[in-house]
Amino acid sequence: MGGLPKGATTLVSGTAGSGKTVLATQFLAEGIQKFDEGAVFVTFEETPGAIRKHMRGFGWDIAAWEEAGKWAFVNAVSPPDRETVELGDFDFAALLARVENAVRKTNARRVSIDSIYALFDQFENKKLIRRELQRIASMMREMDVTTIITAERDDEDAPVTRYGLEQFVADNVVIMRNVRDQEKRRRMIEILKFRGTMHQKGDSAFTILPDQGLVIIPLSAMELEMKSSTVRITSGNDDLDKTLGGGFFRDSIILVSGATGNGKTLLTAHFIDGGAKQGEKCLLFAFEESREQLMRNATGWGIDFEQMEADGLLRIVCAYPETASLEDHLIRMKHEMDEFQPQRIAVDSLSALERVSTIKSFREFIIAMTSWIKHAEVAGFFTSTTAALMGGTSITETHISTITDTILLMRYVELWGQMRRGLTVLKMRGSRHDKDIFEYSIDETGIHLEKPFRDVSGIISGHMAISSNPEVDRITGMFGGAEPAESDQ
Repeated sequence: MGGLPKGATTLVSGTAGSGKTVLATQFLAEGIQKFDEGAVFVTFEETPGAIRKHMRGFGWDIAAWEEAGKWAFVNAVSPPDRETVELGDFDFAALLARVENAVRKTNARRVSIDSIYALFDQFENKKLIRRELQRIASMMREMDVTTIITAERDDEDAPVTRYGLEQFVADNVVIMRNVRDQEKRRRMIEILKFRGTMHQKGDSAFTILPDQGLVIIPLSAMELEMKSSTVRITSGNDDLDKTLGGGFFRDSIILVSGATGNGKTLLTAHFIDGGAKQGEKCLLFAFEESREQLMRNATGWGIDFEQMEADGLLRIVCAYPETASLEDHLIRMKHEMDEFQPQRIAVDSLSALERVSTIKSFREFIIAMTSWIKHAEVAGFFTSTTAALMGGTSITETHISTITDTILLMRYVELWGQMRRGLTVLKMRGSRHDKDIFEYSIDETGIHLEKPFRDVSGIISGHMAISSNPEVDRITGMFGGAEPAESDQ
């Protein structure tokens, strides 16, 4: 909620691979790039050469900053042949003098110390470690620098620190995690302690990306402050617009649920075509079909995606869900949204993303994505595939249905040995809509809604039953009272 308090010492504790060194470096890089603040990196673990090399991929040219006098290393890496030392054999005064000299030389306002345990793990005498930690923290405060100190955790169930650093050193404590959950790994970050200011509570997911470093997804910071438009937009299908009472609302979140082959991607194409005809920019994220396949299918329905792209009205982003973590996909999608500035966004399909994530991470993905769409005041169109051919629900629906504005259900209907299709508007916030389940057909021009199903129940659940028509029964009884055939019951 605004950054680290100036002059404070922040402990960053985490297990191996959680991103502590990247965060410590990014903290210094941000100071140089955005505020022209000098930086000092005290390293007890990796050599300066290794850090320069590893951090180059994030776009941080440490060597250039050193040459410009903005960055200085204090190399405190122990020789590889040294196993243990006594505190009396280590000159802390000399180390602190080197740090102070580097701070003065670069006019540094930020210092990162990585990793403090690489130093203290060498000591046999543990009783004096806390005293020396206090000495380091006190020195940082006297120099009036804002400091990050990284420390290792043995595992996620271990104490935050081995020697109680949070009590003796840190004004703030940040925990970084690299947790394995259901054969997936997720990086999480939590602010455990933050003196003198408010902060968000609980874990936030983050990812580490080239040219960016740590990118945090602060789900808890998203607030329900979105506007609600009364402007209608077309679904791209005239028949569907009528059942919706005039089309979707401009800033609505739409979920289309149905079994495979029901026409969800076709309905997505209608949605995009309707926007392009109004001169609206459309962004399509496809996770099941390639760009060429989408182009071919749209052409078969009389929709020219290629021309839309040429006119700058459509951007298609295709990716296999397995190629990246859900957090990486989310950040990329946000980048595409910010760059293209669409009026309509379609995701086909959420079910594909669901299979590469845990339930918790998928729920967080949905919240973040829909929140960004809502704040941008654009229309979001999502598809979800049900596991069962006849009715049923998917896990996807349970995680997005409560935060959607409109839900369209597409179902197979088996009648007299024929497989037909039915569509209904299950939910639409802020508007009246038809409650019927309409039969629909698909041809070379798209989807066409036909007459509603009558005397058929259980279509939504998938447990269909054909009800007898009371009027037919009454007339049949008038002419002899014949029993209805078994097939009519």
